[in-house]
Amino acid sequence: MADKRDYYEVLGVSKSASADEIKRAYRKMAKKYHPDVNKDPGAEDKFKEVQEAYDVLSDDNKKAAYDRYGHAAFDQSGGFGGAGGFGGFGGFEDVDLGDIFGSFFGGGGQRQRKTGPMRGEDRFVQLEIDFMDAIKGRKQKLRSIMMNNVHIVMEQVQKHQMIIRHVHAVEEQEQSVHSNVHHLEHLLIKQHVQTCHGTGKVVKEKCDHCKGKGYINKNITVELNIPAGINTHQQLRVQGKGHRGANGGQNGDLYVEIYVRPHQHFQRDGKNIYITIPISAVDATLGCDVDVPTVYGDVTLKVPEGTQPGTTLRLKGKGVKDLRSDNYGDQFVKIDVKIPTKLSRDEKDLYTKLRKNAKKDSIFEQFKKGFKK
Repeated sequence: MADKRDYYEVLGVSKSASADEIKRAYRKMAKKYHPDVNKDPGAEDKFKEVQEAYDVLSDDNKKAAYDRYGHAAFDQSGGFGGAGGFGGFGGFEDVDLGDIFGSFFGGGGQRQRKTGPMRGEDRFVQLEIDFMDAIKGRKQKLRSIMMNNVHIVMEQVQKHQMIIRHVHAVEEQEQSVHSNVHHLEHLLIKQHVQTCHGTGKVVKEKCDHCKGKGYINKNITVELNIPAGINTHQQLRVQGKGHRGANGGQNGDLYVEIYVRPHQHFQRDGKNIYITIPISAVDATLGCDVDVPTVYGDVTLKVPEGTQPGTTLRLKGKGVKDLRSDNYGDQFVKIDVKIPTKLSRDEKDLYTKLRKNAKKDSIFEQFKKGFKK
């Protein structure tokens, strides 16, 4: 516990940070240290540290406990050993300590725990996909470990009769009830925390499948439908594949954040695609038709005569599909005019004849005439 870093320090936020600030910081740090992106030694450990910090600080109840007690709030040993305490308390099941202290000592409403169904927390994972998969969409199978709730038979007992009997036995040995209420509460929790994990319930008859945990770990395959047009940092939601619920509550959801690998030639900006193609000086001068690669296959593009280097031409509707409609962006083709560095004898003769047949006023001479000192 002493070696753990402060969770706020891990995410690089202050203790007064809002939920949105914590979420943004988590995404930034998770992207930085994700093993698929960061290959440095120790990146995976840092990623797990970031995930652990976010799991606590993104949950209001866990965050409140952490702010008050620090890492000790999640130390399952918690300083509570099995050697001390009340040995005769081992037969309780389904005991709500908050109700007991409230009825016996008065008040205690703030100590009550939620015993009704509670929805599980959401899970967040990252998935890297190819550029073309993001353009065209695809189905992707994800393997994950799922904690499934299973039916458990729990033996109900009368809460107050047994606990009050033990409380009176303690009272006879103490001079003042009020001076030992806190001590008594500590001893009761000390006995039960490790067996009920704070739920106030203990499984008496454990099944062979879950060993009394109430859930089983199960390898599952989730089929993810990646839509055409998705982009980096966008998330997909898979309902019911998050962390398990408590007390019969429904599972949380699984959120998959997408990272798109760059393409060697295509560049994407929103719904538009950009590509640069080379053509010869002759083709740029005379004009030509070229079969330009697009994300949907080759498309014939007419390059007009006299095309200048750096000219950008548009292929309408050859960009990225909009996620929410059937509209498509465009592809923009930048012309890169290549000047040959080596000429054959015939090519050199042709260029020489062209220069001789050119007018006296060359392009450069026209520039010089219009140049003012």
